[in-house]
Amino acid sequence: MLEVEEISKQYDGYYAVSPVSFALHQAEIAVITGPNGSGKTTLFSCLTGLIPASSGTVKVASFDLHQDEVEVHRRMASVPDVPRFYTELTAWEHLEFIASANDVEKSDIEFRGTKLFKDFGLWEARSLFPHNYSRGMRLKLGLAMAFIRPFDVLLLDEPTSALDFESVDLLINLLRGYREAGKAILLSTHDQRLIESLADRQLMINNGVIKDN
Repeated sequence: MLEVEEISKQYDGYYAVSPVSFALHQAEIAVITGPNGSGKTTLFSCLTGLIPASSGTVKVASFDLHQDEVEVHRRMASVPDVPRFYTELTAWEHLEFIASANDVEKSDIEFRGTKLFKDFGLWEARSLFPHNYSRGMRLKLGLAMAFIRPFDVLLLDEPTSALDFESVDLLINLLRGYREAGKAILLSTHDQRLIESLADRQLMINNGVIKDN
């Protein structure tokens, strides 16, 4: 589902991410681990197109990120380590906007959106603006926005960094369900519980160099 060929990111001769190739298949969860500053977030930014890679290609279901960006983003959902939001939309309006942009039916938005917000403990605060949320609540909102839309590939950068224990359990169960449904998931984490519970494969990154275990 995800094909990465010789992707790298270079700044003035320094490789934040050295050329790397790997593939992620249906019904597979791969976990990237490594110390702070090792290049995880830079790699995820290149894979989603948030920053341009210095070399290489990214394909989702055979669609190239740079040649078929719209088709790639129809099939790829992602949550960065620090989700960003619109200042003029409430939390619930963010969910509605993302769902509608991805052709989710109104009735499905109401049913699944309500469940996601209640499960993540956001329901009572759904009419607030995200800048009024705590860091953990903003991360939960970012996850809910990814989960409300269809996807084949899911990228999560440090998805438990600000989550409470119960929300980590919820996330683990949700990701297991997506794997059973055939989705391909790539996540970075320091959370050993997440690694032990979910990793079908583990990638190690250090100083921008990735090794597949």
